[in-house]
Amino acid sequence: MRTLTYYISLSIDGFIAGPDDEVDFYPGSDDYRAWMAGDYGDAVPTHGREQLGIADAPLTRFDTIIMGRRTYDPALQLGVTSPYAHLRQYVVSRSLEQLDPAVTMVTGAPLDTVRALKAEDSPLGIYLAGGGRLAGQLIDEIDELVIKRYPVVAGAGLSAFGPEFSPRRFALDAVRTFDGGNVVEWYSRMPESPTSAR
Repeated sequence: MRTLTYYISLSIDGFIAGPDDEVDFYPGSDDYRAWMAGDYGDAVPTHGREQLGIADAPLTRFDTIIMGRRTYDPALQLGVTSPYAHLRQYVVSRSLEQLDPAVTMVTGAPLDTVRALKAEDSPLGIYLAGGGRLAGQLIDEIDELVIKRYPVVAGAGLSAFGPEFSPRRFALDAVRTFDGGNVVEWYSRMPESPTSAR
């Protein structure tokens, strides 16, 4: 069974982006950026991999990405229809038409698609890039959270898991800090426990 990893950026107050999808307020240090390129280079868009000199680096964590329409939109606005050309790409959207043969549009239930992807025989995992609504729909299929917490308060913005109240427990596995205040937290999904009696 393959692993679905939600690898996501968060502000101190828990937002993945500003109200209008802003992400340019996230600060980062040189050692933090080097870590992202080295340890999670698979999750860097293809043009970023080229700029970092890792375009031809072998995949080590992910060979597939799934994202929502709003996560896909910034690339489209730049005319890029295949932003993660080094990965198999899936975009969940009920309205967007097929724009690139390298990108599979998921117009039905994303849960069915993710379960089929997880059942594939591959040593590499699946990168859930967001957004929050999609992560909320897939919460019970997420095996690992990798939260890149930035030392900034957004004040308002997009939730990491959508609008529904639906508590789930995850176990904290590791924490790493970087110069400048960036913190990365690794969590693994915990088996659901019975609700305690009141």
